[in-house]
Amino acid sequence: MTTATVGTARKPATMAQALNRALHDAMADDPAVHVLGEDVGTLGGVFRVTDGLAKKFGDDRCTDTPLAEAGALGAAVGMAMYGLRPVVEMQFDAFAYPAFEQLVSHVSRFRNRTRGAVPMPITVRVPYGGGIGGVEHHSDSSEAYYMATPGLHVVVPATVADAYGLLREAIASDDPVVFMEPKRLYWSKADWSADRPDPVPGIGRALVRRPGTSATLVTYGPSLPVCLEAAEAAVAEGWDLEVVDLRSLVPFDEETVCASVRRTGRAVVVHEAVGFGGPGGEIAARVTERCFHHLEAPVLRVTGFDIPYPPPMLEHHHLPGVDRVLDAVARLQWESQWVGPGAAGIGDGGAR
Repeated sequence: MTTATVGTARKPATMAQALNRALHDAMADDPAVHVLGEDVGTLGGVFRVTDGLAKKFGDDRCTDTPLAEAGALGAAVGMAMYGLRPVVEMQFDAFAYPAFEQLVSHVSRFRNRTRGAVPMPITVRVPYGGGIGGVEHHSDSSEAYYMATPGLHVVVPATVADAYGLLREAIASDDPVVFMEPKRLYWSKADWSADRPDPVPGIGRALVRRPGTSATLVTYGPSLPVCLEAAEAAVAEGWDLEVVDLRSLVPFDEETVCASVRRTGRAVVVHEAVGFGGPGGEIAARVTERCFHHLEAPVLRVTGFDIPYPPPMLEHHHLPGVDRVLDAVARLQWESQWVGPGAAGIGDGGAR
């Protein structure tokens, strides 16, 4: 444990420290919780999220595994079958792909396969996304793969408080949870008390981070700060943007999202993942189906480009930024002049 996460006073803490404390507290509260993955023990993880856990709880509960992600997750399946609650770290997002077969064929299906007799309380931590200057296989946004796998919960924190609260809930869940950790937010800070953490809504609940009336920005994870910055910049244009942080992709909080869109009449979905086949397509479809008669313009998307992740010097072009978000909002305003409520969704709604 790092000293920055100890004490009752509220003081600046990073997301990485909050995640570390969540793992520490879960292991302290329940001896069935085990952490495993590449370099999670002696090194404390590439991003030091597991720092100090092996020293505190021993190598048998914070275990370094070989460079074999499928083997680590396969071992976790066996551990869960025998009553443990394994937390598996995939060192980087694209490193998780060798373990995908275990997720699809076993982790996601076991509870259904056994008619509920054998739960799968596995948490798979996946550091994901860009913005850190990483090379290939170090900056993927792979959430759509997990969203398309029935039986998995998919959770994405964007704040220090959510990093702690959602990870604790994920570890306590009897269903498998893919816990997507935005790498570029690991060092984001907020005033937070490790011993008196703020209560946060659980998995499956979105939050309105900024109320507004002109349009709704639907986002999650690393794109939340971008959308909040865009909303502040939009004030100069006379736009009052509402920002909804999904927090959980599966289950999806349709109620909160649709209530916001019905109030504003317009929506833009913002994420780092690719546009074609990405999460935004499903979100836009759901919003259009359920809010059709309230929409004054098509639901737009601002996403990463439909390419493999680019070299570090080009990633600022690839990642959605404030200007691209504001361009989409401007298009919404223009579309509203020509498309009346109830007629939205006609034509191409993509703003990638």
